Amino acid sequence: MSDPDWLLWAREIQAIAQTGLAFSKDPYDLDRFTALRRLAVRIMAEHTGAEPGRIAGLFAAEAGYATPKVGVRGAVFDRSGRILMVRETADENRWTLPGGWAETNQTPAQSVAREVFEESGYHVRPVKLAAVWDRAKQAQPPTLFSVVRMFFVCTLEGGSPATSLETSEVAWFAEADVPADLSLRRTLPHHIGRMFAHWRDPGLATEFD
Repeated sequence: MSDPDWLLWAREIQAIAQTGLAFSKDPYDLDRFTALRRLAVRIMAEHTGAEPGRIAGLFAAEAGYATPKVGVRGAVFDRSGRILMVRETADENRWTLPGGWAETNQTPAQSVAREVFEESGYHVRPVKLAAVWDRAKQAQPPTLFSVVRMFFVCTLEGGSPATSLETSEVAWFAEADVPADLSLRRTLPHHIGRMFAHWRDPGLATEFD
């Protein structure tokens, strides 16, 4: 499953408009790129029911050459082979692998270690880049922007369970006990299954696309 065509087209129109507005000097071209951005807003608003002004504001906040946003997720395993999960407050306290956006001036590995600590209280060490997946190819609910996520297998280094503003519970699960109420915008059952596979067999090749 992939994102619907209208969403792919609207994202592409927005990306063309954003890049054109960043690099064009001709005032007529700038007007055309602005019109393209308005068209992308109209398409998004028509299909999502969102307020056009809010979408326009999100698009206008993007500057420079348009590229996918980069997220990170950590698959942390303890000595018993259980995986670490947290309840996401922004999604009705559903379960997910800890993670978030990669940060400026941090490597992806540093970003995932930071995210895991902030959301769970545990210090971890990323040991393998298990997957680099385009969100649109992962049968997840559509989102405004193009997103690529990097999934790291991590080992537990220390710390203790602690919730945060973003999480309401922290727990470890064996593969057979992974909860069904997942935050599907962040983590799919397929993701978790593949992370267990990479933990059991570190020699597996990194998965992508």
